[in-house]
Amino acid sequence: MSGFKQFLLRGNIVELAVAVIVGATFSGLVQALVTDLITPLIGAITGGRQPNFADYSFTVNGSQFKYGDFLNHLITFLVISAVVYWLVVAPMTRLISLFDKSKAAATKQCPECLSDIPAEARRCASCTVELVPESQKPT
Repeated sequence: MSGFKQFLLRGNIVELAVAVIVGATFSGLVQALVTDLITPLIGAITGGRQPNFADYSFTVNGSQFKYGDFLNHLITFLVISAVVYWLVVAPMTRLISLFDKSKAAATKQCPECLSDIPAEARRCASCTVELVPESQKPT
């Protein structure tokens, strides 16, 4: 029982639960954005008539294909993807690149095989060429 309690109280499970709840709420928010703001905006641009994409459909041999609902979901997906990219992916990429710069200072490229090696290495591990460490180079 104590192992189960530790599992539940571990930070990862709580963070995951919060992420699921926030994600579901965010999805509802974006769906409302598409339905209440973007769709009427498209209607205003295309002639003042507010389109209801959910009603768009066509019939083939008695089967009705409701492509309008798909358009609503596609717009929602694109909005969510854009927001996630600009608020999560782009900042994380920028942050990771800052950490990579400090890592790059600790390594250098072998002049022979172009593999990454420690800056103070005297011999390349890949091609075994002898190298002069940065601290021993003449200035």
